[in-house]
Amino acid sequence: MVTETDLRLGDGRTLHVYDTGGADRLAVFWHHGTPNIGAPPAPLFAAADRLGLRWVSHDRPGYGGSTRVPGRDVASAAADVAAVADALGIARFAVMGHSGGGPHALACGALLPDRVVAVVSGAGLAPYGAAGLDWFAGMVPSGVASLRSAAAGRAAKESYETSGAAYDPEFTPADLAALHGVWSWFGSVVGPATQAGPGGLIDDELAYVAPWGFRPGEVVPPVLLLHGGRDGIVPAAHGEWLAGHCPRAELRRYPEDGHISVLRHAESALDWLRERANADPVGA
Repeated sequence: MVTETDLRLGDGRTLHVYDTGGADRLAVFWHHGTPNIGAPPAPLFAAADRLGLRWVSHDRPGYGGSTRVPGRDVASAAADVAAVADALGIARFAVMGHSGGGPHALACGALLPDRVVAVVSGAGLAPYGAAGLDWFAGMVPSGVASLRSAAAGRAAKESYETSGAAYDPEFTPADLAALHGVWSWFGSVVGPATQAGPGGLIDDELAYVAPWGFRPGEVVPPVLLLHGGRDGIVPAAHGEWLAGHCPRAELRRYPEDGHISVLRHAESALDWLRERANADPVGA
């Protein structure tokens, strides 16, 4: 059962929070993709129960019930997660993100090193302008157009979002099979994300192509990176770059998977996360 609450922050903002509960369980903060709301991943609930994990998450600012914050950077996710954890009385926790949620999960690892026991990032972006990475190479044309508009600045991005340009993720057959199977769950989190307009999406993409507010080299906890070799939304080179720049990173690359089907391996990632938390000398 997922409990939803609104958390009022000291600056007057609201974060809409989700929690499956269980004070005796290891909390895993879920970081959603773009554009999604923050409901935790129902396809992984059974695995979480098996491993004694508690899902906690929130709508990123500008999505669902969370107050929009134009100009936010990726790093700001860490302060929001810390506020949610404090409100729920959670001292130590793990983080997991998919797609655009990946950088936000890494932010928590970099900026909350005394609280985060492990990080999982699936199909996550590398920093824009990263040395040695051709950031757009292998990306589907509509994704390139959308992110290039963000790189051109807020006015260009807002104009792009009102231009009627279609976004085609060019999902692979494996992605489509996942979306018609257990990961049809995405239908419940994508639609509501833009009901109030594209503000959250705009702020996300502007944050991806701006300085993140931390460096991947500052991510102290162990990191597991999952990436599909056929991913055209976030090409696998992004995962390879992150693996070479996060000090304690392990990359699992799945040659036949795409952006969604890579989540077929998310349950084994939770096993990895549970093992790392068990090995943490401070405890979770």
